[in-house]
Amino acid sequence: MGGTPTRHHTHSRRNKGRSHFALKQKNLTPCSNCGALIKPNTTCPNCGFYKGKPQAKILKKIERVEQRKKEKSKTRAQGK
Repeated sequence: MGGTPTRHHTHSRRNKGRSHFALKQKNLTPCSNCGALIKPNTTCPNCGFYKGKPQAKILKKIERVEQRKKEKSKTRAQGK
């Protein structure tokens, strides 16, 4: 069994310790290729560029997503 505290902290002392728990704003930078806001040191999900160079794996993923969107729109148009 653990011991119980003999003295309780006041509300203000408790809350002073929590002053650094606030959420911080995300640090976003514009993409060098398309200008979209992205996290620093990451590949842009919009255009697939990283430090001004295209990344092959990401570009393939972007193409697949676009193809799937086209296929879905075609099937919806045919179904209606």
